[in-house]
This record gives sequence, structure tokens and C-alpha cells, in this order.
Amino acid sequence: MIEEFGRLQERRQDRETESLDMSFWPGSVPLKQRWRNNGLSADFLGDYVSTFFPLEENDPATRARRNEVHGAVAFIANELLENAMKFHDGALPEPIRVRLELRRDSIILQQSNAVGIEEAERFRIFVKQLRASDPAELYIQQIEANALSDDTAGMGYLTMINDYEAELAWRFEPLADAGIRVTTQVTIGI
Repeated sequence: MIEEFGRLQERRQDRETESLDMSFWPGSVPLKQRWRNNGLSADFLGDYVSTFFPLEENDPATRARRNEVHGAVAFIANELLENAMKFHDGALPEPIRVRLELRRDSIILQQSNAVGIEEAERFRIFVKQLRASDPAELYIQQIEANALSDDTAGMGYLTMINDYEAELAWRFEPLADAGIRVTTQVTIGI
């Protein structure tokens, strides 16, 4: 049974939407090397989308806006890729997929990967906690908890919500191979 948390927006393929799709097979390259490539991929997505925000010589606000968009997309993409690489179950025949959509009023980043049943349940519990909590309060609690341990679980999602006013949504879909495809969608307004 498919389970969704939040409002997932359907993919668009029309003249009003620019999109870019990427997929990775984590087992094809050692994880340490793939980890280094996450930053490159995230910066590429930030560079790609920022080209749609032209600079106007007489308006310095356009440069600030372009840098803001680049930074938001690169940060969010990097967080999504790191989570995907960290939790992906390489035994399942499913690649990690990332999609970027630029719409008139929003940028949508969507990432999916396959995880085992137990990992999916741990993540489902976190998602429910995140959705039931005040993100600002949860952020402060997590910062305090991080001072006592090395566990930074959830900080990326909380930063997306608190710093970029992102809307997050998730889908959990059972796979034929006993795993779960987890899709995370992050929408930011422009």
C-alpha cells in the first residue's frame, strides 16, 4: 500500500516547466567516491536553475536573487543526495533518482531511493514526528541533542523548512523485491 505524507505535486512535462532528471546506481562507484560527487551534482543543479534568473546590470537585486536560488537548490540537493546515499539499500534493483522542476512560482526537487523495510519504518516514524511538531522548536531541540552526540538526524530537513520555507512531502511505495521506494519532495517558492 502506498502511503503519503504531505502534498506531493505531480510531475509536469509542459512548456511552462523546465526539468532535469538524474539517476545514480550507488554500487557502480565506491560510496566514498560517490559521496564526493554529491557536492558536484548539487552545485550543478544550483548552477542549472540559476541560469533561469537573468542578471540585470542596473539592478543588484537580481544577483542577490540568483545567488539565493543557487544556494537553496544546491543545499537541498546535497542534503537529498547525502540521505539517499546513506540509506539506499544497494541489494535492491532500484537507482537513486533526482528530479529538478522549475515552474513559474516554485522549484521542486524530488529524490527517490530504495530502502529496506526496517529503515523505511524508522524514517516513517521520523516523518510523522516532523509533521506533528513545530519545525522551529524541533530544530532547537535537535541542535541541543547534537551538542551531546554526533547524531545529526533530521537537521537537513529542518534547515530546509526553517531557512528556505520549504514544503516537504514523502511517499512510501512497496517494491516487488520486498523493499520500499521512498520519495522525498521539497518545494520552495520563487
